[in-house]
Amino acid sequence: MERISPAPSLASATPLYELKAEFFKSMGHPIRIRVLELLSGGPLSVGDLNAQIKVNAPHLSQQLNVLKRAGLITSERNDKYIVYSLAFPELIELLAVARRILIDVLAQRSDLLVDLQASPPLPDHLNVKTPHNG
Repeated sequence: MERISPAPSLASATPLYELKAEFFKSMGHPIRIRVLELLSGGPLSVGDLNAQIKVNAPHLSQQLNVLKRAGLITSERNDKYIVYSLAFPELIELLAVARRILIDVLAQRSDLLVDLQASPPLPDHLNVKTPHNG
């Protein structure tokens, strides 16, 4: 598959960090992330995606259109179905790296929670009452 570069005027007029922000923003919805994860396993029809994601069809279609306009997925009519695929196999690696980073971030938070729970309690006059602790 031939890759299409952005138009020179767009690439030269827009700072790279803004283009990167737009790229990541295009993946900034849970359904879009799930679509990319599912397409990592290979091409799928809208029906197959919807069966696994379980959202209403118009909402899924909207999210697919965002990914398609961003150039992250492609679509092809196959008989009577539209089949979606990842536009770049490197997206599989990107999702895997993001997962590893998220695991590390959550592990650090877990370590922080363990440290906090093991620390001595505050003196009574410094304790703040919340709905969780009475």
